[in-house]
Amino acid sequence: MTEITLMSDASVAAVPVRDCGEPLVDVRAAGTLLVDARAADPADAYAQLREGVLQRLLRAQELLPRGLRLLFVEGYRPLSLQRHYFEQYAAGLGADNPTWPPARVHAAASRFVAPPEIAPHSAGAAVDLTLAAADGTECDLGTAIDASPEESAGACYTDAPGISAEARANREILGAALTAAGLVNYPTEWWHWSYGDRYWALATGAECALYGPWPGEGRAA
Repeated sequence: MTEITLMSDASVAAVPVRDCGEPLVDVRAAGTLLVDARAADPADAYAQLREGVLQRLLRAQELLPRGLRLLFVEGYRPLSLQRHYFEQYAAGLGADNPTWPPARVHAAASRFVAPPEIAPHSAGAAVDLTLAAADGTECDLGTAIDASPEESAGACYTDAPGISAEARANREILGAALTAAGLVNYPTEWWHWSYGDRYWALATGAECALYGPWPGEGRAA
């Protein structure tokens, strides 16, 4: 696999943010995406994205081969929840690897959960999703969504070796459509794609991020 820039890298945090002010919108209102409720929360934050990200998802779906659809799992994640996920995962890594210094734990945790201060989900800029057949049956992409590097033995990495030919082909189909629509992948998680955030800006050479952390706990426009 090629070298991966992790979310914890200083180059990501160094990207300036000039928030364009786009609202969060509820992806279910579009009526064309399959939306899975496994990450649902009382405020329905999971079903929200910045408007520009949703438009690019709809474009990506149009680019999929006949009989395939995007299956949306999670979008916006309030900062408080992002912080909880990061701290919980980092604590587990630290407990399992007591000789690691804090900086190594922080970097390792960022393979799977972005540090809260730069998290694309908390900007409404990132989406976790997969492919499904027209009837909603999930396709084989090699691991479950949100399979950690530890539990998947690294198979969660987008370019991981050792997954089946079917899973590899499905990852390539998903990636081709989303890339053509302008999103970028976080290479440690095949399901995580974003647009307009700091990681996207660094990956594409954009002058700045278009979306910063969303204020408050999120409200669909």
